[in-house]
Formats: sequence, C-alpha cells, structure tokens
Amino acid sequence: MNEHEHYMRLALDNARAMKGQTDPNPLVGSVIVNDSRIVGFGAHMKAGEPHAEIHALRMAGEKARGGTIYVTLEPCSHHGRTGPCAEAIVQAGLKKVVVAALDPNPLVAGRGIEILRNAGIEVETGILEEESRRMNEVFNKYIVSKLPFVTLKSAVTLDGKIATASSDSKWITSEAARREVHEMRNENSGILVGVSTVIHDDPELTSRIPNGRNPIRIILDSTLRIPLAAKVVTDGQAPTWVFTTERHDTDKRHALETAGVKVFVTKGEQHVDLQEAMEILGQSFVSSVLLEGGGEINAAFLEQRLIDKLVLYIAPKAIGGKLAPSFLEGVGAEKMKDAIEFTDVSMTQAGKDFKFTGYPVYREA
Repeated sequence: MNEHEHYMRLALDNARAMKGQTDPNPLVGSVIVNDSRIVGFGAHMKAGEPHAEIHALRMAGEKARGGTIYVTLEPCSHHGRTGPCAEAIVQAGLKKVVVAALDPNPLVAGRGIEILRNAGIEVETGILEEESRRMNEVFNKYIVSKLPFVTLKSAVTLDGKIATASSDSKWITSEAARREVHEMRNENSGILVGVSTVIHDDPELTSRIPNGRNPIRIILDSTLRIPLAAKVVTDGQAPTWVFTTERHDTDKRHALETAGVKVFVTKGEQHVDLQEAMEILGQSFVSSVLLEGGGEINAAFLEQRLIDKLVLYIAPKAIGGKLAPSFLEGVGAEKMKDAIEFTDVSMTQAGKDFKFTGYPVYREA
C-alpha cells in the first residue's frame, strides 16, 4: 500500500462510520496531511451539515496551508445548503488534492476538479476509486435517476424456502445474521413488504440498533387489507406509508390517514404500480429501500428490473415440500438462457449462515 492509498483508506473509514446518517447525500470522508502528519480529518455526517472537507479544514486551521487533502468524492462546486468545498480548499492554501472518485451529480460532474486545477492546485484522481464507488452505490444511482436503490434481502434454507408450508419462519437464520439485517435496516431510508406479511406476522419493521434510526415502513396493499390494529399503524415508532390502487377501500383509507399513515394511490389496476411507487419514493427523498417481501413481490420487482442488489442469507437447513414458499416465485424464466445472472458476487459467513451478495445483470429487453 502506497502513501496515497494509506491516507485514502483512512478517509474511506471516516466516511463509512456515518453509514445510515447522510442520505440522500453521499458518504464522504477527508484527511489533511502536512509534513507527513495528519493535521485534520472529517466526515459528512448529515444532509444540510458541513461536508467532510470543511470539518477537516476547520480542524487543521493554518496547518492546512501547503498540505495535501485526501477526499473520497470530488469536492462540490455548487451552492446548496452549504458552500462549495472546492472554493474552500482553494482559500485554505492547500497545494494538492487527492480524490478517490468523481461525483456523478450533474451539478458537480468534474467542475470541482476544474476549479481546483484552475487555481493552480495539483489534483490526482482514481485512488481507491472502486471502493469509493461501491460505498456510495446508493447515492450514485439516486443522484442520476432520482429512483431509490433497491436491495432485495431474504433469509432462506438450503432449498430456497422462506417458511414451512404452515407459514412458520421463525427463525430460519442465526442471531448473527438477524443482527446484520437490523444494521441494514438502519442504513436504508425505507423498508418494504407486502400487506400479507403485515397480516400474517404483524412485524414492527424497525431497527434494533442502539442510537440507530428506523426506516420508513412501506407497505404494498392493493385494496387496503392492512389491519388498523397492526403495529406498523399503531406503534408510532416510524412513519408508515401504504401504496394502493383505485380499488382501495375509501373508508379504510380515511381511518389509516386519521391514524397518521400516508396513503398513496397508484394507477395500477389489479396491483400497485411498482415503477410509480419507486418514482414517488424518489421524489420524497427516499434514496434506498430494503425489500423484505415474499416470493411474489420479490419476483415482481426482479421481473420489472427494479432490484439493484441481492443479499441472501442461507441457513444450513432444509425444509422440503412443494407447498413451502420460496423467496422468488412469480412466473419465472421459461428457459435457462432467460435466467437472471448476478455479477460482483461474494460469499461470506454470518454466524453459522452464509451470506450471498450480488448485483443482477439485466439483458436488453
């Protein structure tokens, strides 16, 4: 590991520590070095608050002058809720800027680098670029498409089942795997399930992370079958949004809205229009969604190419039985050549369970 990689890795670590706090903004970390000593560091902690570079510059003070700043994402060049970081770097008198990844935000897109170079500052890019891009996979999609990054998470047995034929699913995976799932909930803006999950399990859909946050609870419910006594309606632990269709029960809608639930009516005739639902979420600054649905909803999202990432916890158990539900149902591929493949796959372990992570590759329609 060379010197640049060493300091950039420290900046990446600073950024990752804020996971779950910054959306819809990206995770960004920064380190300032002068005379081979770290004189300042920082991370962006929350949308609307100072960026990582500003925190690092404030810590370094005059010691920043003549130094090198490492930043995981191109310094911003526009006036938003905070001022341009590129201009602040110029004013601080730094001589060099090392950047991991360029910003895909159309408001930046190379302009920050241009400001720095025009001021005579040396700029080097691409240091640990792929790590930075992967860390900000949510932001990189959302800032360009204004659609949330959707992660399909499921817990299955070796034969792909998510429950027994009698709908018993507690617990398929180990406590270690379930703890990771709560961390994922803490990191996502929203968590999405179908109404059948609410009716059968009455889940809280919250994150049990100390000082963490609960995601917005998003329920797909074509006719508003959701019980008024459900925890997601009554417990007040997190906002609950329900997406429905024109076929919904208007009296039920009024009762839900009176209870504080937001109800969105999509143009879907029989089922909630998933694309429209994602557009509404994006417009509402929900940049990431954790999908914890059943086999039909999972399949519908995958068939409509709305899944960006798959996280599958696989328990060393087998259930068997034709009637036991699997994590992916729907119509399915007719031929093996039509099967959806996954790339950038990894397999790790969580307790006694295996964790598969991959990204779907969608063929041209």
